[in-house]
Amino acid sequence: MKYIVVLGDGMADRPLPLLGGRTPLEVAKKPSMDFMARNGRSGLLKNLPHDMPYGSDIANLSVLGYDPKKYYPGGRGPIEAAAMGIRLSDGDIAFRCNLITEEKGKLKDYSGGHVSTPEAEELIKEIDKELGNDTMRFYPGVGYRHIMVLKNPGISYGDLTEQPPHDIASQSIDANLIKAVSKEAGPVAESLNKAMLASKKILTPHPVNAVRVREGKGPANMIWLWGGGEKPCLPDFRKKYGLRGAMISAVDLLRGLAACTGLDYIEVPGATGYFDTDYSAKAEHAIKALDKYDLVYVHIEAPDEAGHEGNVKEKIRAIEEIDKKIVSPIMEECRGTDYTLAVLPDHATPIAVRTHTDEPVPFVIYSPAMRGDGIESYSEKNAVCGSYGLVEGPVFMDLLLGKKRKVKENKKD
Repeated sequence: MKYIVVLGDGMADRPLPLLGGRTPLEVAKKPSMDFMARNGRSGLLKNLPHDMPYGSDIANLSVLGYDPKKYYPGGRGPIEAAAMGIRLSDGDIAFRCNLITEEKGKLKDYSGGHVSTPEAEELIKEIDKELGNDTMRFYPGVGYRHIMVLKNPGISYGDLTEQPPHDIASQSIDANLIKAVSKEAGPVAESLNKAMLASKKILTPHPVNAVRVREGKGPANMIWLWGGGEKPCLPDFRKKYGLRGAMISAVDLLRGLAACTGLDYIEVPGATGYFDTDYSAKAEHAIKALDKYDLVYVHIEAPDEAGHEGNVKEKIRAIEEIDKKIVSPIMEECRGTDYTLAVLPDHATPIAVRTHTDEPVPFVIYSPAMRGDGIESYSEKNAVCGSYGLVEGPVFMDLLLGKKRKVKENKKD
């Protein structure tokens, strides 16, 4: 048996007046996902606990079968650090370091105008040169996503509160700086905020940004530190499930989860983590990987980016591209073989609010040998009628592998 997970990050949404009270999933043309809903089994998956951050790190941990309440390292920084091969010592705190666009004291763009990786590398190297020291180091990553490591500050990640930049678009920079929860963390928070504010003076006149402004692009003129956490310790996926698995994604967060769980990471040329990603290349590499691996996890970031931007047209297009260029080719290639395919989001990123929310998301699992629910199409609304019902996120992997099929029988069976 081969297992494939196709995860459209942030793909779930809420009904939109612009779409006649329908969601992007309901509007999108997705014949392969709809076939899976009719002939497979659906349900709702609760990946984000109410009392934890609504992040893709927590949500994907859940989908992979790791209870975030037990295994979450405190923030996505250390997971992405693992993706970049950055070794953390006990007591270190790794932060996500976004390149953002600041304008008139407000956070205008959480992605620095979607600065390119080569441009960003120059900027982060300049930041490390000017602000880096024995206790604070900056590491270039991909696009606007980078890492800062604070060497053994003598506090834990829980002593600080930080704001995800995609949650504070158009808000005041000063009002959303890092805050100390404990007295001991006060000096640490102060030094981190000082670095963020100082970065604007360093990056604004940088040649990279001068060119971007001339070309009409948003400047990546400030860093934003968030998502701090300590070195993670996760059980090996192969030992946990007895399967050899691989991860396909264009973002460091998922690469990091692969590194932390023992999944192999497959590099896909043309995969960008944005609307212009090469969907077909991801499918081709996933299909090829099935010769070697028992399970392949294909992550696509584009729907989440569309949600954060409030771009309903691109969200619908991303869903359709996933269906046409990833789900359909995988099903066609696997025809006549023993396989199980799942499609789901990790969380919702509704167009109306432009950030992650914690409502359960629709999932569908299909196998040629499966007795289906007969649901008309794959959507948030229809998944409510699925035979899996409402389940907690970490249960998903067991359902996929057929280890816990304690489900209600749908009347259409």
